[in-house]
Amino acid sequence: MKLFSAEQIYAADKFTIEKQQITSDELMERAAVQIFNWLHIRMQGAPVKIHILCGIGNNGGDGMALARHLMEHGYNIQVYVVNYSEKRSKDFLINLDRLKDRKIWPTFLEAASDLPTIDKDDIIVDAIFGIGLNRTPDNWVVKLVEHLNSSRAFILSVDIPSGLFTHKVPENEKSVIQSNYVLSFQFPKLVFFLPQTGIFIEQWEVLDIGLDNEFLMQTETEYELISKNEVLPLYHPRTKFSHKGTYGHALLVGGSYGKVGAVNMAGRAALKSGSGLVTCLLPKCGYDILQTSLPEAMVLTSGESSLLKIEYDISPNVIGIGMGMGLADSTTQAFGDFLKKNQLPLVIDADALNIISENKELMELLPKQAVLTPHPKELERLIGKWEDDFDKLKKTKEFSKKYDCIVVIKGAHTITVYGDRGYVNTTGNPGMGTAGSGDVLTGVITGLMAQGYNPLDAAVFGVYLHGRSADLTVERTGYQALLASDIIEGLGNAYLDLFKVPEQVQQEPEDNAGNK
Repeated sequence: MKLFSAEQIYAADKFTIEKQQITSDELMERAAVQIFNWLHIRMQGAPVKIHILCGIGNNGGDGMALARHLMEHGYNIQVYVVNYSEKRSKDFLINLDRLKDRKIWPTFLEAASDLPTIDKDDIIVDAIFGIGLNRTPDNWVVKLVEHLNSSRAFILSVDIPSGLFTHKVPENEKSVIQSNYVLSFQFPKLVFFLPQTGIFIEQWEVLDIGLDNEFLMQTETEYELISKNEVLPLYHPRTKFSHKGTYGHALLVGGSYGKVGAVNMAGRAALKSGSGLVTCLLPKCGYDILQTSLPEAMVLTSGESSLLKIEYDISPNVIGIGMGMGLADSTTQAFGDFLKKNQLPLVIDADALNIISENKELMELLPKQAVLTPHPKELERLIGKWEDDFDKLKKTKEFSKKYDCIVVIKGAHTITVYGDRGYVNTTGNPGMGTAGSGDVLTGVITGLMAQGYNPLDAAVFGVYLHGRSADLTVERTGYQALLASDIIEGLGNAYLDLFKVPEQVQQEPEDNAGNK
């Protein structure tokens, strides 16, 4: 699913209005009907007080139109206009007049107004600000937002939580609605998935308001949301007459005294993700451990307690390197010497990234489209400090373009960056904040590349599988008890889940005009 910018959404609205020969008010009515249907099917006329807070722009117009439909179906509503400016959008005024025609008189809130009385069992519909917001609201509006957030009532936001920008981090967190649920028109927004902005949203759902398909299909976006539908076309099926040689040979390089488990997990993950052969290269202190704990893998050694040389007499298709490798002088030297002669695709993690961050000239030795999998601190060492999440993405893109590499920004929604494009993952959960989870991801991506996936596809697909395995596994372990090795064991279920047929979707409700 594409993630459109605010400018692209406005262009989609305009294109749809012109091509479908409708008015902007009719498009607004579509949106309001969809919000009403969502609420009505869940509430079924429940006698709950619904407070609808409307701004004076198009987001407020959506709220006004929704209020009309709720009133016509007998709901107990109270409409407020947050009167923060003298400017009003045309469609807001149209829907305000329609409310007045039905004898619904909104309460106008201004700087000197009393704050509305809201009970914790009420529902708040937030339609104050939309995606066009570009400055922090006035202080009295901030106080109103704080009041709404502290009411403990359920807050449903229209399209985006009011006070949240689409292009930058809020300057004042108190100015943003803390939404329990967001109904986003046509597609979600990038800010739903970034750490500094996603915190304002508990759940979200997309409502199809009929924006023109031609525009949506032909318009390129900087970011794409990755779910099952996006990764299924990447999947390489196995053929009947294939064998282990068909699915490549992955070499996992790393380990040091006390950190042999990292290579073990990466090797197991590479095998579980489908690599036909796996060899682990590590210091001699880990030989017995690997031979015993991972009998499916072959083992090479170098050095006693840390890697002395990175040399091998096999013919791997890809190398994953850095897990538990340590920063010994001999290992740093061996890694630099290895990069000078290496011609194979690489997945680079952990201490290999730390060595590169201290010896930036090594970046010039990386093969094209090397996959880097840093955690936040490792990323900072590579690209420098960032001001906020948007600056982090900007700096990562610049880094990716400079060195022609793929950067996997790990997080609650891991984002894979290559050039100017970003791929936002939808799988994963807090249980993955556990030792070894990153080693497993390195193994999965390396295993996919061994099978012939190109580096970008391997990174995007690998991140998805890694998170999906954790999602399926955590149902029986809980967040706290999830281990990295559990994620490895769950990879089979993650593959099977790709082809699981979803349960029958319930029939779409009829809208107030009798249409489905």
